[in-house]
Amino acid sequence: MSKTKLSRRQVLGGLTAAVGFPAVVPASVIGSSTTPAPSEQITLGFIGMGQQGTGKNLRQNFLKQADARVLAVCDVDAERCLTAQGIVHEQYGNKDCDAYNDFREILNRDDIDAVAISTPDHWHAIMSIMAAKAGKDVFCEKPTVSIEEGRVVSDVIRDTGRVLQTGTEDRSLPLYHRMAEMVRNKAIGTLHTIRVGLPCGKSRPAHLDRGKTYKVPDGFDYDLWLGPAPKAQYNPARCHFNFRYIYDYAGGILPDWGMHLVDTAQWANDTERTGPVQVEGMGEFPHDGLYDTAYEFFLKYTYDNGVRMIVRTGKPFLRFEGSEGWIESDGWMKELTASADDILAWERGLNDIHLYTNPAGEQRDFLDCVKSRKEPYFPAEIGHRCATVMHIGTHCMQLGRSLQWDPAKEAYVNDAEAGIPGSLEFGCLRSKIMQAR
Repeated sequence: MSKTKLSRRQVLGGLTAAVGFPAVVPASVIGSSTTPAPSEQITLGFIGMGQQGTGKNLRQNFLKQADARVLAVCDVDAERCLTAQGIVHEQYGNKDCDAYNDFREILNRDDIDAVAISTPDHWHAIMSIMAAKAGKDVFCEKPTVSIEEGRVVSDVIRDTGRVLQTGTEDRSLPLYHRMAEMVRNKAIGTLHTIRVGLPCGKSRPAHLDRGKTYKVPDGFDYDLWLGPAPKAQYNPARCHFNFRYIYDYAGGILPDWGMHLVDTAQWANDTERTGPVQVEGMGEFPHDGLYDTAYEFFLKYTYDNGVRMIVRTGKPFLRFEGSEGWIESDGWMKELTASADDILAWERGLNDIHLYTNPAGEQRDFLDCVKSRKEPYFPAEIGHRCATVMHIGTHCMQLGRSLQWDPAKEAYVNDAEAGIPGSLEFGCLRSKIMQAR
């Protein structure tokens, strides 16, 4: 395993300079036969080999695509990285996959066309920007950790002409695709209310003693794991999986689950490239311990078209209410129910609105768009707009009051406190992201 050990100073100091990588001409990605020649395959590097990166993205999806070839894997945890490398070698029956602990090793390779990023959230934006500027197309898990960084990622993807797929499977799932098309085609009349249920964060894992000193495990590059985040004493409850409950690295339940169900809500409301104009509500935050993200909340968003969206904790569900009835999935991917049988019987007509999807999934859609250079079903701009819904909700909970939002300007309206750059930033990347731009 290739390992470049860097100090924290080197990690932080090199980020801004690194985003200036010259464009790299990718290998040929033309052709899609059942058994394409090596020159016709999309070559991939994987960054972040946890459960999502190794289990879902690598083993279950990209390794099964005949026109994709995994050339490298990377993780700051050597054990995870070598496990993923072994999976690739077993699949291909060779030893051609390289393993790294520093993602920049992958970005420096001119034989890699695209990267799949499955790291903690606080690395998503910087890695995506650096990859795009290095000439790579990007498959990156959701979400971003701030409005500002999402805006910059979207702009960089546009300016570099790269393809970026935001990683969520919902748009490829028949249930949610059907719900969005039914609402857009007025199967329930004029939409007026959306109700979104998300899991309660009380089930988050118990944290370990904050006052105790824990030894960094052998083979785990904790400095590189922290990267642009504030310096913090190592604690195993801070890292793998648990990072999502700490605002330095993620946003908690709201963006984690909200990126799924709120995306379908925005899709159905035809607001996927804009957003709400007001948010009000409240949230419950831990009062002590390591975790600090909201674990219960009730938020009410208002859109310029008059639609209101209520997002609350409890259990996952999605419901659309219109002037002529309602449709609902009472759970995660639960069977669709409606206020009347004729609503459930709705079928899309030739002249109805057809929403683009790819039933083969987000990974397949990404590969297809790398070839065609078309926009994938959940591109950077739409992913950014979806994440923004959750970010302004978090700011509302942190301030404890209603906020007015201007989606066109991406700024709070007549609110000096909410508008102070970085004042409510639960991520730590803003200054580095803006410098990178």
